[in-house]
Amino acid sequence: MAQGHKFQDLEETGEALVAFINSSQPETLRQVKAEHQALFDRHTETRRIVTQILKDVVQVEEDAGQRLLDMEEEKHRRDKELRSLEEQLNQLTAKSQITDSEIQYPSKELESLKSSESELETLQNEVDEDTTEVIPSAVHVAQLYYLITKIKWEYDTQPNILKGVHYGAELATPIHIDTSTRSRIDVSDQLWGFVCSQW
Repeated sequence: MAQGHKFQDLEETGEALVAFINSSQPETLRQVKAEHQALFDRHTETRRIVTQILKDVVQVEEDAGQRLLDMEEEKHRRDKELRSLEEQLNQLTAKSQITDSEIQYPSKELESLKSSESELETLQNEVDEDTTEVIPSAVHVAQLYYLITKIKWEYDTQPNILKGVHYGAELATPIHIDTSTRSRIDVSDQLWGFVCSQW
């Protein structure tokens, strides 16, 4: 008998839900859903762009750093060669039995090394210019993104893992989301939940 009442309650609840759905405006519901999806897509695209910018910044920094290290190493090697050749030239000049041809060869090498050193300095100046122009603009975008969201991302994670830290007003909250086990809307809602809406 109690089951009969439960079934009747369930039936009445179902009828009430059907009546509510029939009385609501499907077009409004579809519009709300479309707006929500558009907001989610815009957020996903923005995150993708900022992530790519930050990866590009890291790559530019690594490339510039490596080029500077290589150039410093090459310059050190050339300086050592230059000193060695200068010593040889001084020794050859001091000796009276040395022929003119033996003196000319180190002089040419010395000039070649000086020319190479000049080229290295020019390259180093170009790298310095690239570093001062490209990196600050990309860093500015990354800092702007951080100022808005207060989220600092880790970029060396697996593709389906979002990992970082949200620095809220009172405490820092770690973020670790496996996007392969959750819907895009759930992930978006959780991330938007971190962003303060008071400007």
